[in-house]
Amino acid sequence: MTGSGFDIRRVGGRIGAEIIGVDISRPLDPGVVAEINGALIEHKALFFRGQDLDDTAQLRFASLFGELTTAHPTVPSADGQPNVLAVNGEEGIRSNRWHTDVTFLRTPPKATTLRSLVVPPYGGNTLIANAASAYRDLPDALRELADRLWAEHTNDHDYAEPRTAKAAEHRRRFVSRKYRTAHPVVRVHPESGERGLFIGGFAQRLVGLNADDSRDLLRILQNYVIRPENVVRWSWAPGDLVLFDNRITQHYAPDDYGTLPRLLHRVTVAGDVPVGIDGERSRVVEGDDAEHYTPAAAA
Repeated sequence: MTGSGFDIRRVGGRIGAEIIGVDISRPLDPGVVAEINGALIEHKALFFRGQDLDDTAQLRFASLFGELTTAHPTVPSADGQPNVLAVNGEEGIRSNRWHTDVTFLRTPPKATTLRSLVVPPYGGNTLIANAASAYRDLPDALRELADRLWAEHTNDHDYAEPRTAKAAEHRRRFVSRKYRTAHPVVRVHPESGERGLFIGGFAQRLVGLNADDSRDLLRILQNYVIRPENVVRWSWAPGDLVLFDNRITQHYAPDDYGTLPRLLHRVTVAGDVPVGIDGERSRVVEGDDAEHYTPAAAA
């Protein structure tokens, strides 16, 4: 029980907690918001069951944690909602690859909210991984190596393999502006000071290494992130909202629900420029700062 009278119940051993007793469809007191943010820093992913939300309420809730981004740097927003991205499994475009949202930009989001509108009767879960516990799991020699590495993240790769004409069109839009950014492989969380592995599906090459060595090392590091101990699985029900810290997690949506419909709405909170353990900040390699997407671009 928190000081504000709601419950925080752990869902996983290393990541994830359900928030019980808060109606996030209504305006929240600053003290409640501070406690939720503290729980987010501690648990990395928070789950709210059975909320009565529409886009306006989701936008209001997400904005409690900072300025909002627009829907996406290249993909169109939901109709009439410039800050809302429709995550629609019906189109054959499914995020069944581990990733952290929009790391191909210099200022990826701070946090992501996902709200369920249509969920399949089976499958369609979301998996979220703790990149901080993954970092702590590294053997000393591998951790020391990771501390010195930088990775280039880009949207111009086979993140979503086109299977249909719609998927091919989505792919074309996704890379209509090409971005490439160098981030530290080990990011220092700006609020907690924790270190986490900042890699995932958009990380395609390690700075200073060839493609083969990059793939091998990234695969080794990534395997620590997605160890079952570091992962929580959320089974969606209509009206659920998930809030996760995009600075220190990765997520994955298994493609295990056939042709059944699945629709989520995503709203993201603008983030800052990642910083490595030596204080060096991420830098643009190709593209721009995407000022049309995030108010953090001027940082």
